Amino acid sequence: MQDGCNQFCSYCIIPYARGRIRSRKPQSVLKEINQIAQNGIKEVVITGIHVASYGNDFKEEQLLEIKDFLQENDICKNSEKEEYKLIDLLEAIHKIPQIQRIRLGSLEPTLITKEFVQRLSKLPKICDQFHLSLQSGCNQTLKRMNRKYTVEQFEEATKLLRNSFKQVHLTTDIIVGFPGETEEEFEKTYEFLNQIGFYKMHIFKYSPRKGTVAATMPNQIDGNKKEQRSNRLLELSNKNEETYQKQYIGKQVEVLLEEREGSYLKGHTTNYMVAKVETEKHLENTVQKIKVETVENIELIGKLL
Repeated sequence: MQDGCNQFCSYCIIPYARGRIRSRKPQSVLKEINQIAQNGIKEVVITGIHVASYGNDFKEEQLLEIKDFLQENDICKNSEKEEYKLIDLLEAIHKIPQIQRIRLGSLEPTLITKEFVQRLSKLPKICDQFHLSLQSGCNQTLKRMNRKYTVEQFEEATKLLRNSFKQVHLTTDIIVGFPGETEEEFEKTYEFLNQIGFYKMHIFKYSPRKGTVAATMPNQIDGNKKEQRSNRLLELSNKNEETYQKQYIGKQVEVLLEEREGSYLKGHTTNYMVAKVETEKHLENTVQKIKVETVENIELIGKLL
């Protein structure tokens, strides 16, 4: 749906390898989703290299084409807007009747504004799981990474989402051992992550990419320190995930059953927990209500209702 990136984070080669942002026109995206919806697909994932920037590259001529398309297809009437952003596309996808779930890929926290969340929360098909790419919980480290936000702004984004989506699960990416990351900076990250309480965290040990600014930075971190810091954060992530899941024992969840695993059918809840149920019925690609009875191997196990 979107390719390229204009952010130039100091550790990332993507802007050099993939170029600047390029957004697919909504005409193309909506046509493809309509086609797969006709083939029985129930859930779509909206993703890209930097999906938060979707539409920023549309020029005046393209916007006129988009406006004509939307009006001709009765998607948006008499629109006077001089831009077309991600939230506009999501609202259009939401109108496709066969699509039951819309899941968002990795988002920049700067996208999560009050207006964006207000409009997003009015779309019941939006899955209540959001992956906000943090990378560090320390402002000094974020600055060296050339990230465009502070931990305070990030925390505000999480509050906006939690106030609007009551069962929301937040996940994130974290880089440990970034050049110059002191013990104090890492502890700030650890405490911030503990405070936010992510459902799950994807932990990456920093590795230099040739051609990036970070690769030539002083104070590269020893591999053993990276390993130690990674293990601490993985332990925290696993603890959080287990705590979240145990809260669902005895509760009902809706699961899009995707595949068979022996005598079980398994799939995902809207907030991206893996759940499975023992049944001989052919219920693949259907949304079913399940009452959770236990948790095993980071999976909810329940019975059909």
